[in-house]
Amino acid sequence: MVIGYTAGVYDLFHVGHLNLLKNAKGFCDKLVVGVTVDDLVMYKGKQAMIPFEDRIEIVRSCKYVDAAVPQYDMDKLTACKKLGASILFVGDDWYGTDKWKEYEAEFEKEGIRIVYFPYTKGISSTRITKALQEIRGWSTEVARNAIHLNVDVDEEK
Repeated sequence: MVIGYTAGVYDLFHVGHLNLLKNAKGFCDKLVVGVTVDDLVMYKGKQAMIPFEDRIEIVRSCKYVDAAVPQYDMDKLTACKKLGASILFVGDDWYGTDKWKEYEAEFEKEGIRIVYFPYTKGISSTRITKALQEIRGWSTEVARNAIHLNVDVDEEK
C-alpha cells in the first residue's frame, strides 16, 4: 500500500486545495493530510480565519482524504516516517529552492519521494482573505465572530 502525505493550513478551503488533494490521491492508495494547528499558524506570523477544529473537519470530509491529522510542527520528514508515507506532496512554489533541495536529499535517504504539484492559478486563501478585507472591511477577528456566533458583521465594524 502506498501512503502519501501532504500538509497545509487549509484556511478558506478553495478549489486549489481540492485540486491538490485530488491529484495527490491519484498517486497513492491512502492519503493522509496534516492540518496546521492554530498555534503553528500564528508561529508562522499569520492567523487563520477558520479555527483548526473546523478546518480539519472540512479536510477530513473531502472524498480524496483518507485521514486528517493535526500538524503541530514543520517537520514533514518525521511526520512521513511516523505515518509510513513514501510520498510527500507539496506545491511547486517550493521547487528548486535551496531549502527544498536539502529536503529532497534528506527525504531520498529515507526512501520518501517528493512530488510537486502546480498551484491553481489565481486562487489562494491569502487572496480570498484580502478580497474579504477590501470588499467587506472584515478582519480575521470579525470573520471568526461571524462564523461562530452568527453575528451580523456590519454591526461588528
